[in-house]
Amino acid sequence: MPELPKKKVGVIACSGEEIPEGTITRLAVRQVLEALRPQQTVTICLPLFLAGGEGERAFARFHPTIAVDGCEKRCAARGTEMYSGKPAVSIVVSDRMPTDSSDLGNARRLSEAGMQVVNNLADQIARQVDELLELEWDGRSGRPFESAKPQEESKPAQATCSCAAGIPVETLQVAGKEVTLIALPVIFTQFRGAGKLPCNSTKAELIEALRIYNPIPHEDEAAYAEAIIQKYAAFCGGGN
Repeated sequence: MPELPKKKVGVIACSGEEIPEGTITRLAVRQVLEALRPQQTVTICLPLFLAGGEGERAFARFHPTIAVDGCEKRCAARGTEMYSGKPAVSIVVSDRMPTDSSDLGNARRLSEAGMQVVNNLADQIARQVDELLELEWDGRSGRPFESAKPQEESKPAQATCSCAAGIPVETLQVAGKEVTLIALPVIFTQFRGAGKLPCNSTKAELIEALRIYNPIPHEDEAAYAEAIIQKYAAFCGGGN
């Protein structure tokens, strides 16, 4: 039975450019992605995420995500929660600084104190990554399952983007509309491998499995169920 892509942690940084705290978030996240935890993390582009990037939103539904914001507006955390689910960890730089913001420099050029905050923040994010990867993640509740297997040793690598993380999606017609469903190909393969036939009982199970990573409007549930079971019947008959 196939498995979903190896779990990584998505890190989404504040995109604010008018305050030094925004610069701090981006520099700290870059340290984590490129130097501290390159094998264990991917970056999520906040503007693309908010604009409807399916790769970013799919990743954040499958994997734990750390939102790093510069100020109390928490744009990264709120955007993640709105479109994919509550982030596993939400860090606000202004809440964790041991120094006054006037000592940080400016958004274009950080002071020595500002760069120290960058380094400290990067270490905090890296520790959070380590903790999250020790847990099995439940994408429906936004909470971890109980335990996890130990991590394999990592090797240096370049930072990667969540849109290249290999989250499987498939598009189909539901009530005359085209919808993209996350994880549908993998769920079909798993159901067929378990010997589940395309019948009414399987239809209900498919809907419940898909709800973990896809919003299914209550009023359209019957249409979704019918479209999905037809697709599954074709999948089983076609030997995909």
